[in-house]
Amino acid sequence: MLEGSTQPGVWFPEEYDVLTQPQGIAVEAREALLRRASQGTFNFILNKPPWMVETVPKENMVMPLIDPLIHKDVPQNLTFQELRFVGLVLLIAKFQLFIKRIELWPSMVVAMLQEDNGTSSVASSPLQVFSTMSLTRPALLSSPSSPFKDLKPEERGLYLIHLLLTCANHVASGSLQNANAALEQLSLLSSPDGDTMQRVAAYFTEALANRILKSWPGLYKALNATQRKTNNVSEEIHVRRLFIAMFPILKVSYLLTNRAILEAMEGEKMVHVIDLDASEPAQWLALIQDFNSRPEGPPHLRITGVHHHKEVLDQMAHILTEEAEKLDIPFQFNPVVSSLESLNIDQLRVKTGEALAVSSVLQLHNFLASDEDILRKNGYSLSGDSAPSLPLPNSGRISRFLNAMWSLSPKIMVVTEQDSDHNGSTLMERLLESLYTYAALFDCLEAKVPRTCQDRSKVEKMFFGEEIKNIIACEGSERRERHEKLEKWRQRIDLAGFGNVPLSYFAMLQGRRLLQGYGFDGYMIKEESGCAVICWQDRPLYSVSAWRCRK
Repeated sequence: MLEGSTQPGVWFPEEYDVLTQPQGIAVEAREALLRRASQGTFNFILNKPPWMVETVPKENMVMPLIDPLIHKDVPQNLTFQELRFVGLVLLIAKFQLFIKRIELWPSMVVAMLQEDNGTSSVASSPLQVFSTMSLTRPALLSSPSSPFKDLKPEERGLYLIHLLLTCANHVASGSLQNANAALEQLSLLSSPDGDTMQRVAAYFTEALANRILKSWPGLYKALNATQRKTNNVSEEIHVRRLFIAMFPILKVSYLLTNRAILEAMEGEKMVHVIDLDASEPAQWLALIQDFNSRPEGPPHLRITGVHHHKEVLDQMAHILTEEAEKLDIPFQFNPVVSSLESLNIDQLRVKTGEALAVSSVLQLHNFLASDEDILRKNGYSLSGDSAPSLPLPNSGRISRFLNAMWSLSPKIMVVTEQDSDHNGSTLMERLLESLYTYAALFDCLEAKVPRTCQDRSKVEKMFFGEEIKNIIACEGSERRERHEKLEKWRQRIDLAGFGNVPLSYFAMLQGRRLLQGYGFDGYMIKEESGCAVICWQDRPLYSVSAWRCRK
């Protein structure tokens, strides 16, 4: 037990100044920290994500919160994960001293390090303590002499997290006056042009404000009545291509998907590929070229593209047909103008004798909104912030769609989805999980793209910002961004009669080489039960899995 503390292995920052912490503190604190802290907590407190270091070097530029001159007793043999949480303790201690200077919430850090006595998954997060703080001094931010004006980035980031969780708690409980006070402070501290945490907070602030407005439907509709509701297809496609250009994630997905299709179609003379989101021709240009390089020669290839805009399909048909003609490959393109939810399976025109492949990229989670409506009708209570997470349904539109895909007997079906748990029934569940995910995605951009880049702002606002708004502000069938973890997708797809096809060693090797060629060590691919999980540092972002019909 540490001298002066009341629990073994737990450091109480109130009892020790950062400069005078006892020797061996990291060793004694780390076991309790690793029991308590969840992955990703440290990522969005820093301006940049922590880089993988095995020791604490004297020229410690990559993890500035672990200062070797001050924290010389941090052991040299800690793992990277342990270092992350030691760093979190030190950061909390710094911020605790800052809080004492302005006489706000002097015991907040003590609460953070208390042992978890069987509380809920949300409450067990190290960040949950921030949601219990009160907004006792809302005028501090606007004062010219306010200490908040000179916050260091890590201190400001931690305070923004506190404000977001506090605001979400007030929104969930209906305390709108307190929620408004939190939003006022968030608006002053966050910025869509600032550092990573400021940018993330700006979009979560907007989402929380939208959620409040939606509680007054008349006010919400009146404020949006004069807004031009444009459906600019070219802008939508442009932003998606900016996302592909700035992130290697979908490039890896396309590569792994194509590799799985090529391996499944070895020796086949007639191949039919169904693309459930036919918005990017680059993937199929690469597949046409790969088929052309087969030792046995290319097959007769037919691609069916499903998209809700005809002009997108027309453009794809032109590009792919031109490439096939250039390579002298027999090719047909079958356009299906439809949303995925309205798709009639007969429109896919699957023919006897064809070897069928199905590709779904970031599409299946849209069906889960309909399944929630079915659960409501079947008597599940989903209202209130204490509602449990949704059970895994074995019926509903997602299951019917997967069953329909199984009835087509594809040789291979490849599914790419966000590997995140954003489908919790409570606001706090979704806020915490989505904070982890989007902070990691914004960190990816921070490491790759200048803050002043207009294209970066477009991706953050029109791609991530809209997803955040849907996750936080919407409920029922309107909430479509229902991302779930790979394990839940494995269960659903398995229930529909598919068996997992492990991605080949060569496919995974190609994916890792693509990430290495991208120039950033922060990206990695983890293998999970034969599936690929694309990560930023150790935070899972997207998964790719391959399936075939069980006989």
